[in-house]
Amino acid sequence: MSSLWSSAFLVDAAIAITLMEWLALALYHRVTGRGLQPDAYALNLLSGMCLMLALRCALQGQDWFWGAGCLAASGLAHLTYLRQRWQRQRNKGQAFLA
Repeated sequence: MSSLWSSAFLVDAAIAITLMEWLALALYHRVTGRGLQPDAYALNLLSGMCLMLALRCALQGQDWFWGAGCLAASGLAHLTYLRQRWQRQRNKGQAFLA
């Protein structure tokens, strides 16, 4: 059981499930016109995927710069998402941070 936790299998499964969820949400929106638009959550999804890839790099013993690059990409995606959301709230006249 401990080898399952130290392998990248669970991370790979989480990545696959996340990609299937993204595909289902995007298809649902495209077919019905309801739900969230894919660009509304794309950066958030990218941030989470990069975190999972960083964990995968660490579990597989990859060189440090691969994990660091994934963490940096995650942080950049997250900050970009926050900036876009902040600007949308400001344009609507609503406070983002109260």
